[in-house]
Amino acid sequence: MDAKTLFAPLGRDYDRWANILSFGQDPRWRRFLVSRVDVQPLDTVLDVATGTAAVALELARQKDCYVVGVDQSAEMLEVGKQQVRLAGATKKIRLERGDARSLPFDDGTFDGLTFTYLLRYVEDPAATLRELARAVKPGGVMAGLEFGVPRGVWRPPWELWVRAGLPGAGRLIGHGWYEVGTFLGPSIRDHDAEWPLPRLLQAWRDAGIEDVRAKRLSLGGGIVTWGRKKA
Repeated sequence: MDAKTLFAPLGRDYDRWANILSFGQDPRWRRFLVSRVDVQPLDTVLDVATGTAAVALELARQKDCYVVGVDQSAEMLEVGKQQVRLAGATKKIRLERGDARSLPFDDGTFDGLTFTYLLRYVEDPAATLRELARAVKPGGVMAGLEFGVPRGVWRPPWELWVRAGLPGAGRLIGHGWYEVGTFLGPSIRDHDAEWPLPRLLQAWRDAGIEDVRAKRLSLGGGIVTWGRKKA
């Protein structure tokens, strides 16, 4: 199932349930992601896979910068636009349809770029990273948030949650969350196996990003990666 189909029914309550089902960690990860983006108030950041605009709004709050958010899902974008209006941030944030694999922007348009939970949904993560980097100015920061698989003693509790807890919670919530609950565990596990962190960091470097760093958060359940485009 592609991301656009999977997440289309979730927009209205997405942020609330993402917070609850991640035990409050998802907003924390997004805040840390934004903290890695070194931009100034007059700069413009492209937020890819913006969804309900949670990261776009956090960028505007933390950095007072301008944000262009793009996403494939019209349903998620509609909720995002409502959130932006409610926050009084329409002068800072613009949301539009767009595909991460072929961004509708010229080379080097943006001072920075963020993306969230994107690479598991594209056929070629390395090619997508190259496309994202293309839109960033030389010297600009690129940062991304993805789910991770905890290591060691934390792996069994994680497996129990994604195999039983998430599907069970999704069935209770309804409105498409059961499909998400059954999809996420295998999706995260398969992506981690095919794109372990060392390989992923190399793909960032191959895309023209230097000084690439990554931090595992919440016992490894989330991974934030960031670096600067070569000048």
